[in-house]
Amino acid sequence: MVKLVTSANKDRYAALVDGMFRDRKRVFVDRLKWDIPVVDGVYEKDQYDTADAIYLIVDDPNTGRHRGSVRLLPTSGPHMLKDIFPQLCEGEVPVGADIWEATRICTSPDLEGIDPKEVRRLIYIASFEFALLYGVSRMTMLTHMEYLSRLLAFGWECRPLGLPQDYHGQKLGAIEFSVTPASLQIMRAMFHNGDRTPVLEIEGVTKAA
Repeated sequence: MVKLVTSANKDRYAALVDGMFRDRKRVFVDRLKWDIPVVDGVYEKDQYDTADAIYLIVDDPNTGRHRGSVRLLPTSGPHMLKDIFPQLCEGEVPVGADIWEATRICTSPDLEGIDPKEVRRLIYIASFEFALLYGVSRMTMLTHMEYLSRLLAFGWECRPLGLPQDYHGQKLGAIEFSVTPASLQIMRAMFHNGDRTPVLEIEGVTKAA
């Protein structure tokens, strides 16, 4: 299952969130060498990890440890594409109450016997389940060129927002997804053997964002 973590229920998932920030530092700072903030030497957190952020976190069912995660932000407020990477969009940066941004997709370096792609696929499915539940019509994503090519090839409703550009020696691009029940069905068929059982688990959230 994929946990939905918000400012309303984050206390019950404190250990899981701690593991997420630790793994983000190990992946984005230690391995990818991104020049981004590190807190207390062990946590990767930036100015967008606010009360508005929603996290979808895959945990290990046996240990409860972080396996993978993504950060979701409403584009009606501060977010990375508008504030830091508007050059990745050939036109206007998509913003609005029904448009959310997905960033910091991360899989744990400690996965054993588990394909990181399977973890990411759960995150993709859960992201669309979240979006349909919360009235999101479009989602934007920043990603490396390698993942950008794969995402565009999956066959769902999506489009690049501009040409990929160099950023600290890596090619980054921006993509926009249309959120529809048909897109979720395609994703479940491709990644989850067509199983329509929701992968998103919601506990302790009293209202939609």
